[in-house]
Amino acid sequence: MTQHISCDLHDYIEVACMYGYQLRLILKDQSVQEGKAKDILTDAEKREFLLLETSAGSQQVELISLDKMEVLTPNARFREVIFPDACES
Repeated sequence: MTQHISCDLHDYIEVACMYGYQLRLILKDQSVQEGKAKDILTDAEKREFLLLETSAGSQQVELISLDKMEVLTPNARFREVIFPDACES
């Protein structure tokens, strides 16, 4: 079964991409990625990824690996989103 994040949390990622927010992502393994939100991608296995433009180039971060998303862009529509464990579907 493929794991997905909830629709409510997905909406925050879509808004971040739509406005090109600068993000700090804390992953479940506690590693950190920073960059500009560009798009949401889906692979052949229906896994979803956030395309992040970083100083090292484009990075794909699997959505189910997210623990916390902090928005670094001033005056953003939201500041922080916490991601609980993903749901299977």
